[in-house]
Amino acid sequence: MAIKNVIAEPIQRNKIEFWAATTIYVFALFSLSVDNSPNESSFRHANVVYHYYEYFFWPQLVRFTVIYLAFLLLNFKVVPRLIRKEAVWPNVLLVLAAFVAVGVVTGVADTYFKAYLLPGFDTLQEFWNYIFQRSFQNTLRLLLVFGFYTFIKYFGLYLLSNSAAIQSRYRMVTQDVITTFIVWLVSVFVLVLFDVGEEETAVWAFVSLSAILLYFFSFYALIPKSLGKKRPFGSYELKVLLILILSYLPAVFLLLPVLDNDEAFGISLANAVFQLVVTAPVTWFLYKRQLRGREEVVGLKKELGYSVANLDLLRSQINPHFLFNALNTLYGTALQENSERTAQGIQMLGDMMRFMLHENLQRTILLAREVEYLRNYIDLQLLRTSASPDIIIETKMEEVLEQQHIAPMLLIPFVENAFKHGISLQHKSWIRISLHCDQNRLYFDVYNSIHKKSEQDPEKNKSGIGLRNVRQRLELLYPQKHELIIRETPEEFFVHLTLEL
Repeated sequence: MAIKNVIAEPIQRNKIEFWAATTIYVFALFSLSVDNSPNESSFRHANVVYHYYEYFFWPQLVRFTVIYLAFLLLNFKVVPRLIRKEAVWPNVLLVLAAFVAVGVVTGVADTYFKAYLLPGFDTLQEFWNYIFQRSFQNTLRLLLVFGFYTFIKYFGLYLLSNSAAIQSRYRMVTQDVITTFIVWLVSVFVLVLFDVGEEETAVWAFVSLSAILLYFFSFYALIPKSLGKKRPFGSYELKVLLILILSYLPAVFLLLPVLDNDEAFGISLANAVFQLVVTAPVTWFLYKRQLRGREEVVGLKKELGYSVANLDLLRSQINPHFLFNALNTLYGTALQENSERTAQGIQMLGDMMRFMLHENLQRTILLAREVEYLRNYIDLQLLRTSASPDIIIETKMEEVLEQQHIAPMLLIPFVENAFKHGISLQHKSWIRISLHCDQNRLYFDVYNSIHKKSEQDPEKNKSGIGLRNVRQRLELLYPQKHELIIRETPEEFFVHLTLEL
């Protein structure tokens, strides 16, 4: 993958960089109000009258602000366009303009901030030449640091886009490792950019990098190997202590180029104590927390697998049952009526079959389609019962909104059960069905008569299977979002369902 393609991806790095730079800029401004004139002693030694705001606060405020604005311009506007090769020369000129602007503005600020150097020069022009020469040298150094930072950042983004392939070869080089390293690099760069101080920058870079390395090494190597021990946390801390002891002197040698001997030994010791007391326990806590989370995910996946299997079983139980009833209905109609009514019934059955074969396999469907399926089923049953004056079928199903959804085949078992147990061609029978929607709440009622099955009826001992299935589906698909009330007497059967869609 080309680097320009990586740039085009909608990554959240811009927000991270912006708020990191802005936070350090704000802290730099805050330090101006609490810092007790660090350059005042230099003015006194040079016998130059010192004014806090003129020779410290305003020059530093201008310096920090212009560097901050230049960083935002180059990092978020100019460099991405240059990498994408968009308006190359105008953006090159912007880089040069930013370099000159930072050099000139910081040079002017230093004529005040370093005014104590003026007595050491013969002429004012020599003083200005020295100040501006140093200013442009420092600006060039910042530009080179920014260029190095930009290279490392985009190289890190390239690694992130190929992290899966890299991790397949190097298990510890994960996306989290690369991301953390980039964030660490950004923090160090911003400290250098704002000229916080070599010692402070070196201490932060050393301690934070040590914590990052210990965290990931513990996460992927030390802690997993310690979990099988009798005292896992004690074994883990002992390994960390051994590593810190072995790395103590190498850490001192790394700090010596920036700090003196005593400071290097002291910082190295403080770092070892910090990593042992803070970083190691925090890493252990985070690892155990993630381990519990993984165990919960595994458990949820198992439960989900059982639920899906149960749903598939329930659907397979519902569909053949309905087909059996529908075919019996068509058979009876064909015997009693002419072919026109039979053709009408077959057409409705075809619509219902298409519904079952296609939409029944979806997790949710439009509520309007479910209601249409109900109407087809009731009309199909009316072909069989309309000739009997003792059978009364009343339906009141309101029009529903198109955007409302429901699990497929959720309402039909109640209606099917009513026709199965509530209709008798020899006795007076009745069924009342109503459906009403109020915003996101569905109210569904089925009220029917009951007739005892004859001893020869093969369905006599199979009653209630559809209702048990739909009750289980409601528990699985709408937990805490439904209310199902079923009441039964020797002559009547009533179902009320309230459902949050």
